[in-house]
Amino acid sequence: MTEEGRGHAPTNPDVAFALGSAPEAARPGLHALWAVDEAFGKVLATGREPMVSRIRLAWWREALERLDREPPPKEPVLQGVASHLLTARIAGAELAVMEEAWLAILGDEPIEQEALDLYAARRGGLLFTFGARLLGEEAAGTAAAGEAWALVDLARHSTETHDINAALSASRQRRLPSRWPRPLRPLGMLAVLADRDRRRATGQLEPPGTPPRIARMLRHRLTGW
Repeated sequence: MTEEGRGHAPTNPDVAFALGSAPEAARPGLHALWAVDEAFGKVLATGREPMVSRIRLAWWREALERLDREPPPKEPVLQGVASHLLTARIAGAELAVMEEAWLAILGDEPIEQEALDLYAARRGGLLFTFGARLLGEEAAGTAAAGEAWALVDLARHSTETHDINAALSASRQRRLPSRWPRPLRPLGMLAVLADRDRRRATGQLEPPGTPPRIARMLRHRLTGW
């Protein structure tokens, strides 16, 4: 399979390792899914003016929606969506809803609980729901686990103490599955890392991709715990 056919692995080493454990047939779709997430996240990571970021987020939303009606432009993320997600019955309009997550946390003001809940649902909840669809399995608590993961990831990338504490606190409110079915363990790997992280104090989050984190993911892959 060509590099284009496989899709590009996520830049987060935890995510890359977890998704790399999925069956080969599912990996291109999972990589395409997380590429959408990274595209939205990059808007906020590189944006300085909220209004400009809003315009860039809207561009991605509209581009994803157009994929349901038109061939993709020569843009790698959108081509990956067309090749690996639309064919798996994940519509561009469904993916476009993820824009709401990033709009919810856009700006310099402290992030309030309502915004955190919307962010968690529209980012992590949808990522894990679509990921489970690609992996061919459903399980109670999958969306909540995705929300917990997204909130911890927000805490990891935030610079304001209020936002870090609020995100970790909100993550702790999400109940994770006690045991994951084997097909969904690539997602479970990320959930157990989120659970590991949310138990830590602010400022003590481990860097992604460290040996203890890899070991924890391997243990989950074997046991489901």
